[in-house]
Amino acid sequence: MSYRLLTYQSGREARVGILVEEQVYDPAGIVGNAAYTSVLAILQDWRTARTGLALAAERIIAGKSRAKGVPVRRVKLLAPVLYPGNIYCAGANYTDHMIEMARAHGREPGPTAKERGEKPWHFIKASRSTVVGPGVKVKIPPYSRMMDWEVELAAVIGRTAKDVPVEKALDCIAGYTIANDLSARDAGRRDKTPETSPFYMDWLGHKSFDGSCPLGPWITPAGDIPDPQKLGLKLWVNGEPMQDSHTSKMIFSTAEQIAMLSARVTLSPGDLVLTGTPAGVGMPRKRFLAPGDSVKLWIEGIGEMTHTMA
Repeated sequence: MSYRLLTYQSGREARVGILVEEQVYDPAGIVGNAAYTSVLAILQDWRTARTGLALAAERIIAGKSRAKGVPVRRVKLLAPVLYPGNIYCAGANYTDHMIEMARAHGREPGPTAKERGEKPWHFIKASRSTVVGPGVKVKIPPYSRMMDWEVELAAVIGRTAKDVPVEKALDCIAGYTIANDLSARDAGRRDKTPETSPFYMDWLGHKSFDGSCPLGPWITPAGDIPDPQKLGLKLWVNGEPMQDSHTSKMIFSTAEQIAMLSARVTLSPGDLVLTGTPAGVGMPRKRFLAPGDSVKLWIEGIGEMTHTMA
């Protein structure tokens, strides 16, 4: 581990921190750039910042720095990116999840979108109202009785990207964090609208309610995760294992998703790409989150994050 990039609470303010060996340091101080006042500010200067932060971390680890840190256990972590520009979320992007959801709806699984010659598919979550950090209580919206969990690897964009080829797409990523793409399953369809109507789906109520994107606990630099398709990921509800899969089961890889998105829209530093969830969600087993439930998420190479429902 070299370092992790995070945001934490200091009084009434949010502050950026760099985590090195369980201590949180001020990036502006250890790098000598007063502009590094937030994670977004660092991401907007990522090509330069990543080198400076890595060198500063090396000095700290080697005992060659006089910088004073605060134990991470003493700080209240917030969502690492306050607040992302755009949040792009992949739908039906794991082979095992596609199979379980098809059967949950009474259908036999067919070929994947990739096998049919389709491109990756994404929807958008709102940013400021949906993003919350570790340890928070997420209020279940009053219109939902079918609140579901979805652990996802989230790629944090670190440079402006337009029409990027697949082979260069990972170069656009500053790092990775963990997201829970909370889903109100009973709010995804408008029952009084014909299924054939283009207005049948309600993506706002289904995926973009307040607090629907718990994020954290920090950003692991992309240099520490050379291949995002080689990571285990898990989720527990009240200590019971629910999701246990691997990013190698993605239908469209992280690079393929970024390449396609950049062909449609310009990606900017601070944007997030949630890359999809594997099997193990609540819908197929008709089990959903209730007030008081605790949700723990883990992704290899990043760490773990916990939040509760209210």
